[in-house]
Amino acid sequence: MAKPFLSEPMQVETQWLDYNGHLNMAFYNVLMDRGVDQLWDRLGFGPDYRERTGCTTYSAEYHMRYVRELHAGDRVRVSYQLLDWSPKSFHFYQELIHDDGWISATGEGLGLHVDQSGPKVVPMPADIHAKFEALFAEHSQLPRPQHVGHPIGIRRT
Repeated sequence: MAKPFLSEPMQVETQWLDYNGHLNMAFYNVLMDRGVDQLWDRLGFGPDYRERTGCTTYSAEYHMRYVRELHAGDRVRVSYQLLDWSPKSFHFYQELIHDDGWISATGEGLGLHVDQSGPKVVPMPADIHAKFEALFAEHSQLPRPQHVGHPIGIRRT
């Protein structure tokens, strides 16, 4: 059965806490990004890819939804579900999942494949294109996450 990519466990570091004693909002992004780095290594987008090709991925847009606080020492994993993609871009959904199974945060993003010499958005090379195609074939079998595409704003009655 198809399932989202799931990172190796990571731990919330003490220096990442805010003055309220829980994870500072910036570090939710750090954890989500580190989780993606693990997938990028599998897809061939690691640091050696940038060195070899001059290309990398950029984040064009990212929406974070904070669900439950994290504290120092908490262990989490990051999921990644590819929702859609083209040769130059990819739309994805992530969850920050506590070791106990509850979701701390969700994120939805749009990434770009970029030639840094421009910089300009360019198509992925054939080998990585094939890996994205395979990942999308698997992930397209999954249900669309409930919070994808939700607008942000003040709810008024």
